[in-house]
Amino acid sequence: MSRRSGILEFAVLGLLREAPMHGYELRKRLNTSLGIFRAFSYGTLYPCLKTLVANGWLIEEPGSAPEDALAASLAGRRAKIVYRLTAEGKEHFEELLSHTGPDTWEDEHFAARFAFFGQTEREVRMRVLEGRRSRLEERLDKMRASLTRTRERLDDYTLELQRHGMESVEREVRWLNELIESERAGRDQRQPSPESSAQQDNTPGATGGLPRHRGAESSGGTSPGPSTPPDPSDDAAK
Repeated sequence: MSRRSGILEFAVLGLLREAPMHGYELRKRLNTSLGIFRAFSYGTLYPCLKTLVANGWLIEEPGSAPEDALAASLAGRRAKIVYRLTAEGKEHFEELLSHTGPDTWEDEHFAARFAFFGQTEREVRMRVLEGRRSRLEERLDKMRASLTRTRERLDDYTLELQRHGMESVEREVRWLNELIESERAGRDQRQPSPESSAQQDNTPGATGGLPRHRGAESSGGTSPGPSTPPDPSDDAAK
């Protein structure tokens, strides 16, 4: 399995844990909620879904809306297929959520993991965040060393481009520092009541004190993104 296909499978399982969906809904959520998948097509998604079904992690069901079934019948087509997470699929996704190895620190994988931090244990979130920060600090050291060696041979524009790249990494390191400190301070900030503390601590996605200015109150909620026309291909034909 390639790294990108593994990330896609993780994201599909995570989205279907929230609710069953058909292929078009899944693709739209992957595009709008997890922007790292904007460039992929149905030709990438459906083989992934078929693999997950074959592994027993998803099941296929006909669309449940009567009007959809009637419209499909009148048009000579089968109703859209809805994909539902099985108990084995949920267990597999929870196992993936617990992984904290080096792959989870890389650019695309980290973005997918972060999107599901609400379903992730606090200790796992901390290990992923700290691993990502360590990886970026290593990258930053290499960029600085390279810039020092090559500064005299670079024209102004190439030099500015390298500086821009370094500033981007430095900004993410500062962001990670803020998140890590918020996670560490989260328990004290919430000050749960004695009767509710045990329940909160045992909840997989217990909030770790995400910085308030990054929440919905500052952004007004998540925008659904631009509307995209339905794909002309039918889910059942894939």
